[in-house]
Amino acid sequence: MNTPMHPAPLYDAAALVDFADALLTRAGMAAPLARSVAQTLVDGDLLGHDTHGLALLAGYVKEVEAGTMRREGAPLVVSDKPAAVLWDGQRLPGPWLVHQGIDLLLPRARQLGSATLVIRRSHHIACLAVYMMRALEEGMLAVLACSDPNSASVAPFGGTQAVFTPDPLALGFPLTQGGVMVDISASITTNGMSNRKRAAGEKFDADRLIDAQGRPGRDPQWLFDDPPGTLLPVGGLDHGHKGYGLALLVESLTGGLAGHGRADPREGWGATVYLTLHDLEAFGGKREFLRQMDHVADACRSNRPIDAARPVRLPGEQGRARRARQLKEGVRLHAGIAPALAPLAEKYGIDFASTRR
Repeated sequence: MNTPMHPAPLYDAAALVDFADALLTRAGMAAPLARSVAQTLVDGDLLGHDTHGLALLAGYVKEVEAGTMRREGAPLVVSDKPAAVLWDGQRLPGPWLVHQGIDLLLPRARQLGSATLVIRRSHHIACLAVYMMRALEEGMLAVLACSDPNSASVAPFGGTQAVFTPDPLALGFPLTQGGVMVDISASITTNGMSNRKRAAGEKFDADRLIDAQGRPGRDPQWLFDDPPGTLLPVGGLDHGHKGYGLALLVESLTGGLAGHGRADPREGWGATVYLTLHDLEAFGGKREFLRQMDHVADACRSNRPIDAARPVRLPGEQGRARRARQLKEGVRLHAGIAPALAPLAEKYGIDFASTRR
């Protein structure tokens, strides 16, 4: 007998933001911070980054409850030069800190051409691609990188012991039509995806890890063995020096410039953040930037594809199209998100079911 298939529920994006906002606020987070975090997480799901959207909310709430994510306050200004600023995030919510950082850098970049902020002791910053949308809106070229000095799951190329986190790196810039939003990491896959597959009893479809002896494989459980395995860097066993190099780039931009990172005592789940904004008018001018990058974009889009059913697209195009569609038709959340949030919704008396379309 066949079991009837039920379509996955759709959720209203604004209602999801309100739900996440209420949950964080009732857990004790100050209202402006909670709203910023809630919107950032839902934006992650809207773009399709469903390991770095509302999948993080239950963990964030538990961090707030435990006091390991600060509920209110402001970053401490450690150093402030016109084009280079260092904050101590004091373990405040990462999404709020990054958006505050963008607000700080925008007028400086317009005045000076470029401006950079590094944040040490931030909490987790969620989906990097979300912040690239602001680069497109503001007509800026943005570079954002992040590391977590409090944990490690990626070994250097040729090694077997973890030194790095996946160390994501994002790039965003506008085009005449749309823009580019790159969100990649120095490892082949992420901790979030590994945790999801392990919880579901699944394996990767190709070698994504090595065990403690350096043997490649697909089982995310290896990350939790004793001794643990590690995620492979970008390039895998053949060309992993490329991912290794990217990790060193991110580590130098984050922990290196911050003067705080892996050489210091661990404080728990968190982040060190690097953010630079470049004003297009300060260099060759926005018109010439668009002329050049529109040409490159057109050459990519019109490139003869290997598979005619899968034409070449620019990074971020599919995510922005998905976002527009889900804002109109409803958000399709990963199946594991609602069950993870149900106990917290009950605890704080918030109806998650009301967010459904």
